[in-house]
Amino acid sequence: SMVWAAMPGMLFRKNRDSSFYPLDLSWVFGYNSSLAVHSLMDGEDRVLLYVSSHTVVIHDILQNRQSHLQGHTNVISCLCVSEDKRWVATADQGPDAMIIVWDSYSGVPVRTIFQSHSEDGVCAIAISQDAKYLVTISAAAVQKVCVWRWTLPTGEPTCSTELSPEFGYQDYVIFNPQNPHEFVSNSKTQVIFYLWVRRQSQLWDENTAWLPSSQTFKCLVGQFSQSVFHFNNTQALTGTSAGKLVVWDMHDPRTLPEELLPKPHGVTATKVVAMQEESLTVLQVLDSCIVTGDVKGQVKFYDGQLRLLTVYSHDTVGPIQSISFSTILRDAPSALPGSSQPFLTSWSDSSNSVSLTLNRNFILSTSDATMFHVATDSTNFGRIMTEAKKTVNAIACHPQEPLVAVGSHCGLLKVWEYKQTQYLVSRIFTEAGIQCLSYDPEGHLLAAGFTDGSVYILDAISLQSICEEFQCSQGPVTHISFSHDSKYLATADETYSVTVYKRVLQNGSRCWEHLAGLVSHYKPIRGILFGVHPDSNEPRLLSLGEDQQLVEYDLNSSIKDHLVVTHRDRLEQVAVPLCLTWYPQLNTESFFLTANNCYKMKLYNTTTKMCRKTLLGPTYGSPLEKIQILPRTSSADPQQHYLVYITKDKVGLQMLPVDGNPHKSSAFICHPDGAADFAISHDGRYVFTAGGKERTFMKWKVNLHALDAAAFLGGEDLIPFYNLLDGGREGKFFRELEDYFYYVQLCSQGIKTLETRQVSTHIPLEEIPSVMRAIGFYPSEEEIEEMINEVKFSKYADTGEEVTKINLDDFIKLYINHRPALGLSMKTIQRAFQVLGYDNKKGDKVIDRGDFLSLLQCRGEQMTEDELAECLITLLGKRPRKEGSELDTHPPTGAAALTEEDIPAEITADIFVADILGLPIAE
Repeated sequence: SMVWAAMPGMLFRKNRDSSFYPLDLSWVFGYNSSLAVHSLMDGEDRVLLYVSSHTVVIHDILQNRQSHLQGHTNVISCLCVSEDKRWVATADQGPDAMIIVWDSYSGVPVRTIFQSHSEDGVCAIAISQDAKYLVTISAAAVQKVCVWRWTLPTGEPTCSTELSPEFGYQDYVIFNPQNPHEFVSNSKTQVIFYLWVRRQSQLWDENTAWLPSSQTFKCLVGQFSQSVFHFNNTQALTGTSAGKLVVWDMHDPRTLPEELLPKPHGVTATKVVAMQEESLTVLQVLDSCIVTGDVKGQVKFYDGQLRLLTVYSHDTVGPIQSISFSTILRDAPSALPGSSQPFLTSWSDSSNSVSLTLNRNFILSTSDATMFHVATDSTNFGRIMTEAKKTVNAIACHPQEPLVAVGSHCGLLKVWEYKQTQYLVSRIFTEAGIQCLSYDPEGHLLAAGFTDGSVYILDAISLQSICEEFQCSQGPVTHISFSHDSKYLATADETYSVTVYKRVLQNGSRCWEHLAGLVSHYKPIRGILFGVHPDSNEPRLLSLGEDQQLVEYDLNSSIKDHLVVTHRDRLEQVAVPLCLTWYPQLNTESFFLTANNCYKMKLYNTTTKMCRKTLLGPTYGSPLEKIQILPRTSSADPQQHYLVYITKDKVGLQMLPVDGNPHKSSAFICHPDGAADFAISHDGRYVFTAGGKERTFMKWKVNLHALDAAAFLGGEDLIPFYNLLDGGREGKFFRELEDYFYYVQLCSQGIKTLETRQVSTHIPLEEIPSVMRAIGFYPSEEEIEEMINEVKFSKYADTGEEVTKINLDDFIKLYINHRPALGLSMKTIQRAFQVLGYDNKKGDKVIDRGDFLSLLQCRGEQMTEDELAECLITLLGKRPRKEGSELDTHPPTGAAALTEEDIPAEITADIFVADILGLPIAE
């Protein structure tokens, strides 16, 4: 097998050029600086292992290559590495949390444990010295500790125990290197020692908790950071935020596990040793040394009696998050005479301090996202990488060169050459964080929008400002874009404003000035889009907001401090539009494409703004957040176009034209905690996604042939659409649909007619609503109008004629694309009752019967009293009393007469659904 024959370094020999996926993860930039960085190899091959989002990255620094271990669907919350650096265990938190054990030589996941801690996932993990056992601590409110024999194919832990909440949130755990049946964990305030034994096929899990305080030790202890077992196997140590070490003594002698009695062994906190003033963040045992790291970036080595041996420090090193030593021992002279440390090679006296040199290099990672390689023979701190310390929201690709710019909320702006993955230039802005970026079409300028509302226009190569920054927005700038001729720059901000800047000539040189701004929306702006007027080469600017408004601006008529609006169109009736882009010119009609929060994509005529088509979009757990057309590659079919999109946590590809076929799209998890933005390389070969608060961004290689193959295998013509129907082509639903379709044909010709019937495969367009409602889809009047117009004008641009009828195949496509993507939802109705209703005496949300009738007749798509009465009669199967009834000299008529008898005075959501509508909607 691959694992059996695997050797160190073999992972990088895999062929990375071939991929079976439309999008293949090519490179990961940035990492989770709150987790440890491990040194797998040192010397000629300097290989590191770290976590970025949901991916384990194995990075060969010197050869500039990466390999990725992918399997988690949530952000990885903890990891550990075996003593020989071969086995890597990772765990995550969130839905479907899992534990995966990887072979770092081959990259193969050798063991996956599902539902290990199904409540909230895992917050801490450790592997024993012999690499046979794992210990995990859950992230739940009531934490659970489990020991796993991961080499056995069982889904149950070897033993487990629950911790009392009074022990605090235990977030660190480590095995005793000399006894895999013993481990220790700690929270900020408590340390717990564990001993687990197997005795007569029964399991005991036993722990002793300690809560040291200033009363216990008569001094300030501080909060606990990490704990370790002393190499003498009779003590344990815990580092604290006060720069102290708590020393624990193990009183009872520990023998083999089979001989242990099921009772806690004695552990006593004997003393607190003040090591330094700075907080200790890392505590390790290396051979016969105690190693500490602190918030000032110092690494200190102590002997077994906690006597200082040496210190490594550098001014540029921040708070240390992890220390990882190489397994390779450099060629060095023997240990010092009389020294018990075999890896100490020399010492010298400098400034009255003793400096020792190790023959084992190590990797430092800091909490401010910086890695260092420390060569102990020269005490040289080599910076490996410096990454973003805060949210990464801004990303943009150069329009002509293989360059990608990335901005972070920490003010760091970096530019990479992405083909060779080389860092080129950076700049740090200390005033505010970078929220969005955009290159101009010529590639000379890079515009940046900041969290304080400022806008910088920079030279694209040097990143130096070409003019003074603008401070025209009252809130963080969320969108920024140049016009096609680089004459205009537009921004949108969190105050729902659109601001336009214009390039002008001053003293013979080009410069930029603020033109005008406008609060053009009353809800968040989802996108701004520059285009070209069809009858001229002048720029065209649109903005789209969550207020369902598409606003178009007249840039030519706009003057200083006055931005002119030419059109304001409402695009949606109920749904919220989330993004838009120009649609490729596939025929004589021009469109722009939008996506909404109901998983629908819509095509609008660029001139009339009429909705020309509604289509089912990708349904991968969350709606499309941003979309862009993929630039054509030299190897792509010139007649084929593709769309790139991101959802809440995924990046995907969609074949065009969009038609609702689910096999024409594909998506992959890119950032489980939320994808903030994406950019596409100028040649369409790569997609870059920004990970927001994950502080990472990723490069994905595009493989269009894989998506084409998936679409082909999904079937042609109507086969993919039949599969979207309940029961498919041979199911009951399809047969009912056929019956309704042909029944409408009979009705249109007259049920009782004696004339010869005209056999047809079509029905009139005006019958579309009846069939839709008969099969369980209840569109609004506006949706009905859009459906009829979609079919009526489907051939108008090509032939100039209107379509008056529809066949069964087209009707099925129309139904699938227009019906609710996720079916009928009780939550939607309950949400309406939350808004429209009030709390009755029982605490239920109800609508008064009179208000119910009034709302239907006066709000939204208003119904007349006769229409309402007819609907209620049909729904309830009742006949209203006629005027002049013997029971009442002045009886109410119409809807009022019906509701007094059959509809309660207070209507709940359940009554409305079950008793009035008669719908079997599940919760």
